[in-house]
Formats: sequence, structure tokens, C-alpha cells
Amino acid sequence: MFTTILVPTDGSAGSEAAIAHATDLAWTYGGTVHALYVVDTGSEPNEMRADDREAFRAPSERRGLEATIRITDRAEAHDLRAAREVREGVPHSEILAYADEHDVDAIVMGTHGRTGAERARLGSTTERVITLADVPVLSVRLSEDDEEPASEDGLYEQVLIPTDGSDAAERAAENALEIAARYDADVHAVYVVDSTPYDLEDAPRSIVGLLTEGGRNATETVADMARERGLSVTTEVRRGIPAEELLECASAVDADLVAMGTRGRTVDADRLLGSTTARVVRRSAIPVLAVS
Repeated sequence: MFTTILVPTDGSAGSEAAIAHATDLAWTYGGTVHALYVVDTGSEPNEMRADDREAFRAPSERRGLEATIRITDRAEAHDLRAAREVREGVPHSEILAYADEHDVDAIVMGTHGRTGAERARLGSTTERVITLADVPVLSVRLSEDDEEPASEDGLYEQVLIPTDGSDAAERAAENALEIAARYDADVHAVYVVDSTPYDLEDAPRSIVGLLTEGGRNATETVADMARERGLSVTTEVRRGIPAEELLECASAVDADLVAMGTRGRTVDADRLLGSTTARVVRRSAIPVLAVS
């Protein structure tokens, strides 16, 4: 399934974890790793002369060359096929174009955790790619010290699959279960009865009961899919604020991967992703696989 994997990079320190996840997936599926760096031309002054523009871009191009070589060297050290390219343009647009041109099966990208005012600002390249990509996007938290996972064996032993019963959630589950089967991972399906639209304590019992029953049905659907693949699976229905409950659940089951659907198709700076998926992507310490 994941035989052509694209790793966009901006050369940031702390990218080893993202590279390791991409390399391990490619090794597991016998795939090819594509490394891409985009020289961001969107912020250049319009009045800049051609000679000045070339000099302005040169440091970024050197950085891109070094960053992509680093990724392909890592892949080739694991006897994987690898390709690299440095492009110019708007990063998220070029990443999506490259993915389309090369029939990429998955994109693996680093993401910075955000707090406070920074967390409120949407529009990062990773979020735009997650929102607009037609293929799964695995976001991996960039570390501060450039550490990679302690071992590339058994990266995914516990997989958390949140579901709301939607088509997007089912597609995410299918991708997650494919990975779980390859890694012989345990699966945890969870549904969160959202308490934000109303106070559940004051809601009629019939409404709460219907929501809870819907959650049981949704998680059982995922569980049936897991059992068909011979996987160990648990189900859970929670109540609360979805993103918070999902992050807490991921911690409770010691998850190595969260797989979620996203319905977002707009590039509005404040509404890039479905709110729950966006919050989980920004705050999760473990990789999140987002599937449109």
C-alpha cells in the first residue's frame, strides 16, 4: 500500500524522527523514498532583480541539497530505492504537485508542536498538505535535539483509531489497519461523545443513550475490520472534548500511532482542518496519520 513515500523537508533540526518513520514504512513495504525540498519563493519581494533573486535563493538551495541528500543517504543505507529533488515555489503547492506527478502513496512530514498564540495560528505547510492531499499524510513531531526513535523495529505496536462513523473515519481505519497488520500491532478503536455542544449532564437520557449507542456501533465496525485481519482489538466510548479525550486515550493505551479522518478541503487560515483532527495533530507527541 505504501510503496512510494514522499518526505518533504525544510532542513529543520529534529527531523530524524520523521525520516526514521518514512524509512521504516518504505522498508516494511519494499518501497521507494522521495525526498523533496521547496525553496519558498512566496515571501520574496516582487521588485527584486533577477541577479539579487538568485543570490537570495542560493542559501536555501544549498540547504535543500544537503537536506535531501541526508534523507536519500538514510534510505540507501537501508537498501531502499531513493530519489531527491529541490524545487522553487509555494511549499505546500509544490509538495502536492510532486505527490501527484510521482503517484505517491503517503507523505511523511515533520510538524512543530504549538502552544499559546503560536498554536492559534493556522496555515503551516504541514496543515495545508494534510488538508488538501489526496493521499494519507503522516505528521511526526519534530524533536528539539534531532533524536530518532530508539529503534526502527516495531515502531507501531499500539495503534489508536478514533472514529465517528463517517466515511473519512472508515478510510482512516482501513489505512491504519493495513499498517497494524504489517506491524502485528494491537488496535484500539475509540469514539468520543462530544460534550461541547451541550452539557451532557443536562441532556435527556435518550439523547445521551443514542450518542453512546452510535459510538458503540462505530467502534464495533472498526473492531470487526480488525478481527478480519486477525488483529487484537479493544473498543471504548468516552465523553468529553474530543481532542482532549483522544490525546488522553492515546496516552492511556501507550499508542505509537493515531489514525484519523479529516474532512477539511479549504485553505482558510483559520479553518484548515476539521477542528478535532487539527487539535490532535498540533498537540500529539506521537505520529498522526490523517486520511481525507
